[in-house]
Formats: sequence, structure tokens, C-alpha cells
Amino acid sequence: MSLKASELAPPAGAVKKRKRIGRGDATGQGTYAGKGLKGQKSRSGKPLHLTFEGGQLPLVRRLGKLRGFNNKWRVEYQPINVATLGRFDAGTEVTPELLRKQGIVRNLNTPVKILGNGDLSTKLDVKAHAFSASARAKIEAAGGTATRVDEAGNPVSDEQGPEAGG
Repeated sequence: MSLKASELAPPAGAVKKRKRIGRGDATGQGTYAGKGLKGQKSRSGKPLHLTFEGGQLPLVRRLGKLRGFNNKWRVEYQPINVATLGRFDAGTEVTPELLRKQGIVRNLNTPVKILGNGDLSTKLDVKAHAFSASARAKIEAAGGTATRVDEAGNPVSDEQGPEAGG
């Protein structure tokens, strides 16, 4: 059996006839043509706009205008205070991975920023995505180092990028 272009046809039942509404009662879609009785929604012309609620104050007007500005480049940090770092032993290298393992940060996908709330007396080598100026000063005053790292954990010099000082 050969296949010819002139003999191609869709399978039986695949092509349905278009329903012609308003063409007599015998069609099952006559008289009101599926629109019900009277009223604005049964008339011809433009339909009601989506926000119309029949005289009730519409939801779009009840909620008010959306104002403000949403910066799509904003970086959301997980804040960690210097006081929290005091629980580590002296000489420990504190990284985002270690903070995750200790349950201090929730996930490693969000960058970590060290803030200067509290005191630090132990010498620590802290690696984080950003530091506040007071946190950096407290870590270095305790004899430790504060190193900025990128998402991959590689050290970043403080001159690079818009987050120069944290």
C-alpha cells in the first residue's frame, strides 16, 4: 500500500463542524443563542470591561495605586552579627559553608554579610560576601582578618565591584 498526497485525510472524528449559533431552534442553539435572557451581557457590541463590578467600588480602585521603586539588581544578604562569630574557637576560618553547617545561615544561595553588632575577642579569619565597616574594624581589632569572597568563594579585592566596602 503506497501513501499518496492526494489520498491524505484526517482520521474520522478529528475534524468537527463549527457550531452555528442563532440559526433556528432545531440546531439547539437558536432563539437566545446561549446568551440567556435580556440584560447588558446578552446585547451586541463591546463586552463589559474586566474590572467592572456592577457599581460596587472595583477591587483595582479599592487597593490603590502601586507606588515606589523595585530595584531588580538589589542584593539580599543574610545578616550575621560579630557577636555570633564569638562562638567559634580562636584561629578558626569562618566561611559561609561553616556558617551553614553550624545552622547560623539558612542557605548558601543567598550571600552573607557580617554586621558589627556586639563584641568579638577571638582571632578569626572570616570570609564573607560583604562586611560593614564596623564589623571589619572589630574583626581586625581582635587580630583576625576579614576577606570578601565572591559567589564561588574566591577572594575579591576591596577595590572590585560596587560593594567595595560592603
